[in-house]
Amino acid sequence: MLFDGEDIVSVPPYKREINTVFQKYALFPHMDVYDNIAFGLTLKKEPKDVIEQKVMRMLRLVSLEDYAHRNVTELSGGQRQRVALGRAMVRNPSVFLLDEPLSNLDAKLRTQMRTEIIRLHKQLETTFVYVTHDQTEAMTMADRIVVMKDGIIQQVDTPQALYHSPENLFVAGFIGSPQMNFINADVILDGEAVFLHFGECRIRVPSSLSSHAPLREYGGKQIILGLRPEDLHTEDSFLGLAAADAKFIAHVELAEMMGSEIYLHLEAGGQKLTARTPSRAQIQSGDDLQLAIDTNKLYLFDHENEQAIR
Repeated sequence: MLFDGEDIVSVPPYKREINTVFQKYALFPHMDVYDNIAFGLTLKKEPKDVIEQKVMRMLRLVSLEDYAHRNVTELSGGQRQRVALGRAMVRNPSVFLLDEPLSNLDAKLRTQMRTEIIRLHKQLETTFVYVTHDQTEAMTMADRIVVMKDGIIQQVDTPQALYHSPENLFVAGFIGSPQMNFINADVILDGEAVFLHFGECRIRVPSSLSSHAPLREYGGKQIILGLRPEDLHTEDSFLGLAAADAKFIAHVELAEMMGSEIYLHLEAGGQKLTARTPSRAQIQSGDDLQLAIDTNKLYLFDHENEQAIR
């Protein structure tokens, strides 16, 4: 294993310029907070006054200066995670490896610790390599995301680019909450126009897409149409502006109130869909309603290889 061109396999862990924050903290239960953070510096035989200076600075950084001599077994999950971060950061390594560090915390603590890690990252100006299965963590914290499936890299890009330009079906389904809707649709060519059919629903593809050769090659074939829940609109203002071939009727199987918005679980053209709509909309389970699609935000994928059709 090479790090900056140097083979580090034979280098003792405490001499490597890499530190890891583990999923289960990996703290020493017989030590207090101060000694846990100071452990790596003690191994390097740094002077006691230097160790104290660095540890106290790190305790302030992770907001634990009042807990320096508290045993780690007496701390909450969020506090233990901050100790683990402090222990990793006190040696000021070139790279931090964080292995799902927030997965053992409750929802409120995860949100708080996400903010803490982002703040620490900006202060330290050091590279963080962060492993997570939580796409919210990835989208809110990352400068760049590597999306992997079965050990194979699917796409590497910024969070915004991954969201708006997924390379394949897996990336499209992983990024976004609720998940993108996937619909099996038939491609019908009608002169210069291209339509997508599923059940009784018929959607006209905008000219910016229909004029391109890659899509026209799918005439008479089936593709996968991707629609994000927020691009399915129920508001009168949007319905009034949408073209007739960008609308269809859907049945509401379940309306979930989420506070500021409602998640609508729908059936249309034999397909199951999810839409997000403002909570002021008076929509109930069992209703039939008209939906309008923002056709400028269609995602199209090959049915066989699941790659995006550009």
